[in-house]
Amino acid sequence: MSDRKSIPRTALARIYYIDREIAAGKYPNTSTLARDYETGTATISRDIEYMRDMLAAPIEYDYTRKGYYYTEKTFRLPGVFASAEDMLALGMARSLLSLYRDTPVYAAARNLLDSIAAPLDKPGAPAAGAGNRWYEDRIITPPVPSISIVPDVWRIICEGLRENRVLCFDYRAVWKGAYRPRVVRPCQLLFDNGAWYLYGVSEVQGGRRDSFKMFALARIRNITLTEKRFTLPKNWDYCGHMKGSFLGVYTDDKKRRFRIAFYNDAALRIQERRWAAGQRVTETPGGLTLEFTSAQYGKVLELVLASGGDALPLEPPELVADWQENLRSALKRDRQSRRENNLAKE
Repeated sequence: MSDRKSIPRTALARIYYIDREIAAGKYPNTSTLARDYETGTATISRDIEYMRDMLAAPIEYDYTRKGYYYTEKTFRLPGVFASAEDMLALGMARSLLSLYRDTPVYAAARNLLDSIAAPLDKPGAPAAGAGNRWYEDRIITPPVPSISIVPDVWRIICEGLRENRVLCFDYRAVWKGAYRPRVVRPCQLLFDNGAWYLYGVSEVQGGRRDSFKMFALARIRNITLTEKRFTLPKNWDYCGHMKGSFLGVYTDDKKRRFRIAFYNDAALRIQERRWAAGQRVTETPGGLTLEFTSAQYGKVLELVLASGGDALPLEPPELVADWQENLRSALKRDRQSRRENNLAKE
């Protein structure tokens, strides 16, 4: 008999998954359940023992079909075993999943969440009913601009990641630029602000050294998976490479010390978040000054520009220069556009 007295919170979803697989008449065994759920066979065995001994699940093993089945065909675990906190977590997971709606992983992930929730949503279950699922419309993830991913691009990259195999593809790096061939050792897939990126080592010909690069999946075409395999370098993890910067996806080999003044509502937003490890915030009469070290130069410039007139970069000098150049370019474009519009009206 299982020595469990209550359902571990981390095992709840797995137990409902086992319940669904058995109830579907698939005759799963511990090996197939462990493989599909990516856990150990000993864990699955303990779950089945708990279901049989503590939850009165009529589970038997069919030696002919080599799998488990319910002796009562209509049996399903009731939703009473899911606490309000568990249901809230499930509802929030469904909401967060909407961020991945335009990616190939969405359908599979949504089906998995729905299958876990199926016993909880059936009529008559204590956890069911609109009143007990209040979070579905009250805790939501608002839509963000997203980019659709070609399924073959996603599939081939995932295969390259799983098997450590080199990828070949054509890539467009700049606006109106030509697509150029790339040979890449894939390290990670990253999700940032509605878009997916491939982080890997770009193999460069002609004596130049290989280097870590970021590639937007939306700009990849003609991708192929080679037979060439590779070993991950010691510093392959993107988060470790960024070393304490929390500004999303951006690659840069040089770390800089930044000092930026923020005012009005921008100061309030800056104060509410943590932008980097070891950051320093100093309040000033008109707002605050943020100081931190980061290797994500492009993202820092983006943060300054997005704050409009409520941000003033102070250090380093190249950030100040780039910010000023962006302002001059914007004013120049504005003057040119207005001249063209005036000429068109004449």
